Amino acid sequence: MTIADPNAPLQQTRTIEFSTVLASSVHDMKNSLCLLIQSIENLSNKLEQKGAEEAQELAGIHYEASRLNSNLLQILALYREDCDTLPLNIDEYYLDEILEELVAKNELYIDNRKLNIEFEIEDELAWYFDNELVANLLNDVFVNAMRYCKTSIKVKAFQQGETLIVKILDDGAGYPENMLDKLVPTPSTFNMTMSRTGLGLYFAQLIASKHIQDGNVGKIQLENGGELDGSVFTLTLP
Repeated sequence: MTIADPNAPLQQTRTIEFSTVLASSVHDMKNSLCLLIQSIENLSNKLEQKGAEEAQELAGIHYEASRLNSNLLQILALYREDCDTLPLNIDEYYLDEILEELVAKNELYIDNRKLNIEFEIEDELAWYFDNELVANLLNDVFVNAMRYCKTSIKVKAFQQGETLIVKILDDGAGYPENMLDKLVPTPSTFNMTMSRTGLGLYFAQLIASKHIQDGNVGKIQLENGGELDGSVFTLTLP
């Protein structure tokens, strides 16, 4: 019989799952950022009569906090997808309400930069999709459009056959050539040096492809040109 050495160090019988800890931390950071964004918006309302320089700086902080919050949401969704626990809560939503809320969330930055936002949404257009995931997808695209446009953004939504088409167009310089029609299939192929991150593209493609109806799968497409002669992002949902 072997007798255990009482002076021997105890062996660790269970290791910490780092990905789980990371996901929990991301969730906490996301909640804190939401509170920070609300505080920035409240402070902005109090400073409306102050100088333009202070308002511009506050709008920039709000923009970066919103962008970081969107990135954290993407990371959390990707983690859940990797664990096969990403929920998909499909329900019917009116596109005008979803897209108007999208603009309202970014109103501080829009007003500060005096951007022109135009809607072209089919009347009474409603569709079935996961609101949280799709709204975050579109918000990430819209935030990038705000950053890279000159003065104008156009948001379109309409039904084409048996599919929903949502387009976000801007009058900026357009997508880099190496991003056009080259959607990354796996996170390992991200090019994080691109001006518009591969992470956002991968997340958008993932969420779109989660929406399947009668064998048709959602997709995204990147183009340059369009009505504003800039970048054109298209989301197609069955």
